[in-house]
Amino acid sequence: MSSNVLAGIDGSEHTAAVCDYAAWAADRLSASLVLLHVLHRPEPIVLVNLSAATSLDAQEQVIDELAALDEKRLELVRERSRLILGQATARIEAAGYPAPRAVQREGRLVQALARYDDYAELLVLGRQGSGHAGCDHRLGSHVEQVIRTTERPLLLTLGSFQPPRRLMLAFDGSATSEKGVAWLAGSPLFAGLECHLVMVGEDEPGRRASLARAARTLTDAGRSCTTALLQGKVESCLLDYQRQQDIDLMLMGAYSQSRLREWLLGSTTHHMLAQTGVPLLILR
Repeated sequence: MSSNVLAGIDGSEHTAAVCDYAAWAADRLSASLVLLHVLHRPEPIVLVNLSAATSLDAQEQVIDELAALDEKRLELVRERSRLILGQATARIEAAGYPAPRAVQREGRLVQALARYDDYAELLVLGRQGSGHAGCDHRLGSHVEQVIRTTERPLLLTLGSFQPPRRLMLAFDGSATSEKGVAWLAGSPLFAGLECHLVMVGEDEPGRRASLARAARTLTDAGRSCTTALLQGKVESCLLDYQRQQDIDLMLMGAYSQSRLREWLLGSTTHHMLAQTGVPLLILR
């Protein structure tokens, strides 16, 4: 089966970054790029007859006109979708990448993406959507829904595109983070990037050994690797390290019972994801 990177776009101000990161990832993975735009069918305009005095002919005429208007609105929504996909395709081609495949679907993003879970090696979405323009500290409602349902790694973009140089994996010794280490070691997506493995917890031999094994996996694969075992509040430690080390791509897992994963899915999720200030790659 061929490798694919699937990018969900919505025509918002965040679409450019999604296109740029998705094209960058597809190029490094030698994968095909697919652009997906999910359009929402407009709700039909309903006429409620509140008076028996209205003639049947007049009512039927209005109903017919409303039906025609509904059809026109749907036609315009589809045309807007085609324009969004066309502009995104032109941007990617102008940057020197091969033309992506453009896909238009109706319905909800989560259901549309689910159709591609066996098809895509990586999903790329904006951390915010069209309903969050100018809201720096709000997480798009679509993001948490996708995190909860997809089985694929999910790259959440933020701001304008910057080719990643340094990445940080929030490591907790779980099966998901071990899988993340193996992915870092083997995937061409991360070739040439400076890797940082960061664990938050008490400084004890077991954690040190787990961190050392993970680092050895990366160095054996030819990756540059720096490790850190930090004490304190998980979110504060990770964010402080990211800023101090000028990390421009963060990786973390989703959905386990560890404290880190509870933080990721807890009540501070929206605030903390926004506060990272850099793209976030969610591992599965």
